[in-house]
Amino acid sequence: MLLLAKNQFDATREQLLQEINLLSDAEFNSKPDAQSWSIAQICHHLILVEEATKKAITWGLTSQEQLAPERKDMGLLLDRTRKIQAPNIVEPSEEPFQVQRMLELLATTRADFLGFLDTIEDADALTKRTMKHPALGECPLDQWIEQIYLHEQRHIQQIQEIKNS
Repeated sequence: MLLLAKNQFDATREQLLQEINLLSDAEFNSKPDAQSWSIAQICHHLILVEEATKKAITWGLTSQEQLAPERKDMGLLLDRTRKIQAPNIVEPSEEPFQVQRMLELLATTRADFLGFLDTIEDADALTKRTMKHPALGECPLDQWIEQIYLHEQRHIQQIQEIKNS
């Protein structure tokens, strides 16, 4: 599971980097409209979600073990017709970002998250323990890991929409 997830992390992140790498700082921080996030804010949101997920998994590992926690349909995260309100803890900053600085932050956060996953000694515990996910409800911890790259794919679609408009 974790190896598959790491491969998905790498492929998805590579796609994200291709989308933002050649943007100017002005393009990166430009909002399509007053209610929407800029590409920079989307990237900041991805960083905040990855950090929050690490905390959720840490807390979840201390939760009560369950025999067969309900598996969630993770494909829901890819449905862009379904609006998902970001919790305050993962709302991006209104401050402008430089593309280069964001690339560094994305790399640091990802390395930190993968390093954290490597410290989990009992990978089976990830399938037997749960934590409440803001969009999916009570969710097994291994699906919290899976939601990282699916959530990122969702936002890559959003970035592509912004770039095409």
